[in-house]
Amino acid sequence: MTEVQPESGAKLDVQVPLLIIGAGAAGLCAALAAKEAGVDPLVIERDRIPSGSTALSAGLIPAAGTRFQRAKGIDDSPELFAADIQAKAHGEADPVIVEAVARGAGPTIEWLADRFGLPFDVIDNFNYSGHSAMRMHGLPTRSGRELIDRLRNAAEGVGITIITERFADTLFSDVEGRIEGVEIVAADGQRERIGCGALILACNGYGGDPDLVRRHIPDMAGALYFGHPGNRGDALLWGTALGAQVSNLGGYQGHGSVATPHNILISWATIMQGGIQVNRNGVRFCDESRGYSEQAADVLRQPDGIAWTVFDGRIADVARQFEDFREAERAGANLGADSIEALAAVMRVPAAPLAAAWAEAEALKAANGRDAFGRQFSADQKCAPPYHAVKVTGALFHTQGGLSVDGNARVRRSDGSLFPNLFAAGGAAVGVSGATAAGYLSGNGLLTATVLGRLAGQAAARQ
Repeated sequence: MTEVQPESGAKLDVQVPLLIIGAGAAGLCAALAAKEAGVDPLVIERDRIPSGSTALSAGLIPAAGTRFQRAKGIDDSPELFAADIQAKAHGEADPVIVEAVARGAGPTIEWLADRFGLPFDVIDNFNYSGHSAMRMHGLPTRSGRELIDRLRNAAEGVGITIITERFADTLFSDVEGRIEGVEIVAADGQRERIGCGALILACNGYGGDPDLVRRHIPDMAGALYFGHPGNRGDALLWGTALGAQVSNLGGYQGHGSVATPHNILISWATIMQGGIQVNRNGVRFCDESRGYSEQAADVLRQPDGIAWTVFDGRIADVARQFEDFREAERAGANLGADSIEALAAVMRVPAAPLAAAWAEAEALKAANGRDAFGRQFSADQKCAPPYHAVKVTGALFHTQGGLSVDGNARVRRSDGSLFPNLFAAGGAAVGVSGATAAGYLSGNGLLTATVLGRLAGQAAARQ
């Protein structure tokens, strides 16, 4: 049960200056920032080992104007980054938050690298749709598991207390909306009330609650959920009960390239480097290059809710920098052949339409042409044998709507005023993707998780 009790003066077992619910990227960045500012946070985590949605991602964080970009001659700026975010979100993102994360991303990446030793570099052998510059910063394995493990190690290294296998189910607030504390439940059912000077909700969104998904994102009702099962909408439910302002609840990150039945993420480099998607009839069905998020619903509309991502050996080599892709290959998801006709046979799709779709795409590449769906091809995307294909489906990764916050991640009331000591970051707070999946710019999830997490930790510490 998730509830709010307006109980001023609730009997508390222990008092801490700052309580953080959730030890994903948002919660750990908040904790690291607060600790650096001189405040000892307490982090409550549902899992035995912190993982969350961060561990399921590729661990890539977009940032503009970093020294990592400059070292590779990449010209970028926070202003250009902000413009890209708003262009993808069709102007639906809160400009205050867009400004905060676009300007804060570079310093956050360099802070994590310099202060805590995270070995970031910039992906420079392909770009993601919607980004005007190569600005995806990742760790050596290009995996979210490495990111969350390094953040956890950093937190433990500076003495931050993370209590695992506990979940919070009740918030206590006074009549003015000041959070006085929470009640947490251990795996054995024992309960404890923890008082706090400030509370940061970093417990992600509601993708793991089928009823909330059905209500707010009907396109994804019944779809494969590729996020953390603990994302049950706690922050949204608490905020609603407190009278918080919520925004863009229909926004989400989907992905149109999850290997099935293996349930392994396939890098979108397979598309952006010149690959295509076809359905089980061997026919293309949309402009794949728009973005992997909106592609999820298009894939799910195909027969049996599946598609095939088709590419070549050159593209496979690019995708192999990602641990997920290497895992998919080990699992046998990546099929190969020396001709498109032979590939059709192992895919078990009709050879003639697949060959026609592939030939059309290759001709458009040679001519730097645009297809009937609006996709622009270029000559540097030309493919050659051997060819590869992965059977994929569409999935819901995480929600992007949530509690409205200001530029310091402090939660807004429904009238626009601010709660005295309540903050939200990551999936608990509204993102910068607007009202639909089409507004999701690659990396928006970890962008707001890390930057708003850091800002929340700094602002909460000041209180």
